Amino acid sequence: MEFQQSQLNQHDQLQLQDSDQSQNDSINEILYPLALLMDELKHDDVQTRVLATQRLDTIAIALGPERARNELIPFLQDVAQDDEEEVFAVLAEKLNSNFVNYLGGPSYATILLPILQILCSMEEPIVRDKAINSLNDLATILSQNQINNDFLNLISQLSQGDWFSSRVASCGLFRSVLIKVDSTKRKNLLSAYLKLIQDDSPMVKRAAGNHLSNLIDLLSQLESLHQNKNKNTQNNLENSNINNLEANTADDTDNLKIDDNNLTITDKNDTHPISLPDPPNNNDWELIFQMFNSLTNDEQDSVKFLSVDVLISILNYFNHHKEDSSHNQDLLEIFLKLCTDESWRVRYMIADKFQKIALYYSSDDIKLKLLPQFISLMQDNEAEVRKAISKQLTDFSKLIPSKEIIINRMIYHVVELANDKNEAVRSSLASEITGLAPLLGKTHTTNSLLPIFLSMLKDDFPEVRLNIISKLTVVNDVIGIKLLSNSLLPAITELAKDKQWRVRLAIIKHIPLLAKQLGITFFNRELGSLSLSWLWDSVYSIRNAAVNNLKQLTEIFGAEWAKTEVIKKILNNEILESYRLQNPELFENQGEVTQNQLHNQVIQNRTDTGVLFDDTFDELSSSLMNNFIYRITCLFTLKSLTIALANDKDLIINDILPFILKNAKDDVANIRFNVATTLLTITQVLLNKFSENNSADDNLENVNKNINSFSILENNNINNNTNNINENDKKEDPSKLKVDDSPEDIEKYLNIINTQIVKTLTQLASDKDEDVRFFSNKSLNAVQTILSEFNKKDSKIQENTESPK
Repeated sequence: MEFQQSQLNQHDQLQLQDSDQSQNDSINEILYPLALLMDELKHDDVQTRVLATQRLDTIAIALGPERARNELIPFLQDVAQDDEEEVFAVLAEKLNSNFVNYLGGPSYATILLPILQILCSMEEPIVRDKAINSLNDLATILSQNQINNDFLNLISQLSQGDWFSSRVASCGLFRSVLIKVDSTKRKNLLSAYLKLIQDDSPMVKRAAGNHLSNLIDLLSQLESLHQNKNKNTQNNLENSNINNLEANTADDTDNLKIDDNNLTITDKNDTHPISLPDPPNNNDWELIFQMFNSLTNDEQDSVKFLSVDVLISILNYFNHHKEDSSHNQDLLEIFLKLCTDESWRVRYMIADKFQKIALYYSSDDIKLKLLPQFISLMQDNEAEVRKAISKQLTDFSKLIPSKEIIINRMIYHVVELANDKNEAVRSSLASEITGLAPLLGKTHTTNSLLPIFLSMLKDDFPEVRLNIISKLTVVNDVIGIKLLSNSLLPAITELAKDKQWRVRLAIIKHIPLLAKQLGITFFNRELGSLSLSWLWDSVYSIRNAAVNNLKQLTEIFGAEWAKTEVIKKILNNEILESYRLQNPELFENQGEVTQNQLHNQVIQNRTDTGVLFDDTFDELSSSLMNNFIYRITCLFTLKSLTIALANDKDLIINDILPFILKNAKDDVANIRFNVATTLLTITQVLLNKFSENNSADDNLENVNKNINSFSILENNNINNNTNNINENDKKEDPSKLKVDDSPEDIEKYLNIINTQIVKTLTQLASDKDEDVRFFSNKSLNAVQTILSEFNKKDSKIQENTESPK
């Protein structure tokens, strides 16, 4: 009996020891995450501490809400006072509304405020900005009591801080609570903000001025909500809430929702509804105007120019929300004063926002008061001001009541800007001046604007020419293509040979538009040779654009045009003739040059080595196929035309296919694998299987075949060309490519595919080059798949035909 009792006691002791051990293990497991975090946050390496801070949410989950509040938060408060800026930045970013979920919910959100208050007071802008963003995010989940008791107290402490950094931080927090508090607290907030606007530190005044327009927009929103008080549906209220906001307050308003019955503001998580405060009153606007006057009269131009955005917000509030224009004249006087400010930065801000301010004034005010200031800014001594006002030319001119005023009072100064010494001013004007054409009409555009366009098309600065060219469509809509061509065509032809390739590229993009309006006869006479000469350009992007251009022209003029004007000249090596017509100065009977010089002369598109002669022209033309660039450009052109000529398959079979097959034995691997992909495209077109989802070169995205005889840049361009052409192919509408073929035609196409295309692809699939084998096998498999589908379809047709009725 005693022995049994002894055994039981030993068993109980063992169980007790096991229980104690498991409890110790459990405690160690719970304590380990925090201990590990503390060790890593005290590590000598900054990067280790940064990585540990980034895992705060994981640690908080492991600890649980209660231990996270009681142990983790105090530890983080110590960290926030003694570490590196990199750690502070990550910590400030982590402590947002999402982190509150790990602490037990929004009711515990305020325990993060002391840590973020410390981080807000940092002098490092990155840390300070991240802390401000986190505080504004936390404000969206706080209840009314938390805002009144904790968040407002935080703003008060920061705004009265001894260090400028804390006062700067406080400026970014007012927007979160301004329309969530009652009128008394709102007045206190605005009074505190007025002190920040009038602070002795320029940095504090800049921060306060920078956020003031956002606060005014929020007051505008609050006013709109009260104006819609009688609307019964939630949709109307929400639309009022959203539509009356400026873009720069979108982040704030996204966090607000309106209750449809009881006008309340709720946060983004639909918790803590806040009763809609009273609308802005005269006391509020008296404080706002005091802030605005302080900004406009500040000695620091970096502070004063912020008043321009504030002016726009005030005008928006009174004109759009209050429908009260009684303040407009007083504000206009301030605006006119800013237009003549001594600081060019202030005048620049006025010039940059001129049209937005002019929107709120009558035609008489614009004609008598604003127009003289606009002209004065066009004549400003500072180039940056002239550049900014040039950008406003079209938008402001739309507000002028009569086009005669534009012609009589503004065109002269526009001409001055077109001849400005500063190229940035001329470029800015070039991007806007074409917008005057619809305002002036055909006659005045022809008489007044066309000479300016011609002058700017000959500008030495390529950006000026490019901006004019890119907006020619606007002018075409006003004066018509014929007048535009007669006036600007010589300049366009000259720009087609411009040394800057981007200018040539811009011209190419406008050729299809000109072609649609000019007609085939006029186009062939004036621009036909020009379009072909770009295939011979020294820059890959130009040649690529020229290929796409010919494809679009074929869609406009048809297959017969493509056959006689493009395909025939490519197959007969006549592209050089187009180059010769566009560059006659290279083909004069002067001096002697060797054959290699001739090739280099044309290929590099230079005119400084010598001239070309008629007696060597034929020899040069016949030897073009020895040039790799010529061969691959011709290949891309014919491939592109194959897609455009899907309705003329005989042309593809009789003219294009033989040229493609001939290049299957080319010495250059790039050409051979492009032959393989082109053969797949031809197969798809012949059998009406081409679509944007199965183009031949879907897998040619990372081709990098180096060729020793060309520069690295040219190699990269050429090796990626198939993908670039492919993008153009994908834009085709497949419905335009599918036509009805007779059974005899289909049989003929299948025979050609089997005897010529499949045979060639099979040979290329055994090529010595790895890339050629890869793309040839891809194309061959795709072709065989298409053929097998046709065979199955044909078998079903025969079965249905032979089966008894």
